[in-house]
Amino acid sequence: MTLYQKVALFYFVALLGAASLNYIPGVTNDEGVAFGVFALDIFDDALHFFSAIWALVAALVSTHAAWLFLVIFGALYLADGLMGLAFGSGYLDFGIFTNGVVPLPFTFKIMANLPHIALGAGALIASLDWEKRE
Repeated sequence: MTLYQKVALFYFVALLGAASLNYIPGVTNDEGVAFGVFALDIFDDALHFFSAIWALVAALVSTHAAWLFLVIFGALYLADGLMGLAFGSGYLDFGIFTNGVVPLPFTFKIMANLPHIALGAGALIASLDWEKRE
């Protein structure tokens, strides 16, 4: 198994964990907010679940499929996180279309969008051809 495939498997586990947050007792409060920041709904759960399945399939199919997952997933999630940081809503969960621009405190926007920014940037960094750099 190549490094790209191992990283895609990591994304499978991380995204499956994100998809399950609403279903683990004690993670969300009475308002359905996880960690005091994330109000995950069924669209978010579906996005994370299908992204996890995509990562798993890519990891199991081939090195190229895993690399392609990292590039496309990384670009989509990084752009979504940066959009959420700028506008308070992202596009992957259709938030920018349903909620429009949301005037949230900047610190809150950082906390709410940091996971997508970190996952997206991490995937893009992992997609670099590290073997040529050694």
